[in-house]
This record gives sequence, C-alpha cells and structure tokens, in this order.
Amino acid sequence: MRLIVAPGQRNDITQAEALLEGFEADYVLADKGYDGKTAVDAVKKAGAIPVISSRKYSKQPRHIDAQLYKERNIIERFFGYLKQFRRVATRYDKHIQNYLGFVKIAAIAVWIK
Repeated sequence: MRLIVAPGQRNDITQAEALLEGFEADYVLADKGYDGKTAVDAVKKAGAIPVISSRKYSKQPRHIDAQLYKERNIIERFFGYLKQFRRVATRYDKHIQNYLGFVKIAAIAVWIK
C-alpha cells in the first residue's frame, strides 16, 4: 500500500504514476477521475490492465469487466471509514509528516477492525 498526500488544489490523476511505481499487478481499479490518457498509459506501462470506467462524454468508451469494477467499492468504503476520523477528514495538522502519520495510524485501526 502506498499513501501519497498532494496539495488540495491538485487533481488526483497527477499522482497516478507515483502510486503505481514499483508495484506489480494484473489489474488496476480506479474511478472515472483516472480516465485520462496519462493515467491509463501509466497503468499499461506498469504491465497491468486498466479497469477504469470511461466518462460518459468519452469519444472512445473503454470496455471494462463490470464484476471486477465492482470490487472498487472496497477501496471506496475504506476511504469512508478513514474519513470518520475527524483529524483525517479536516486536515488540521500544519506539517504533512504529522498528517500522514495519523492517516497511517487511522488506516491500521480500520484494517484491524
């Protein structure tokens, strides 16, 4: 698992390559926010099959495995549980190291639950 904290005004898709770096996977599941060419190319470069739903205005919709895409809900629920920790949801910490440290502690608490 890898956690990367980006500035709030940055789009998550800018971190796609950094998130995939060093991981080996058969499939990469992501939501429509990662439908950009950069993210899809990064997944393919990593040797995985992108399971990323196309946006409805996409000129060339991508066919995906619907059953596998449903597994993404596990990740979404994890972030929902993580946001139950007020300190994670509000980002009050001044220093990124403190914030990321608490996110890791909260993630461990969610996993052992």
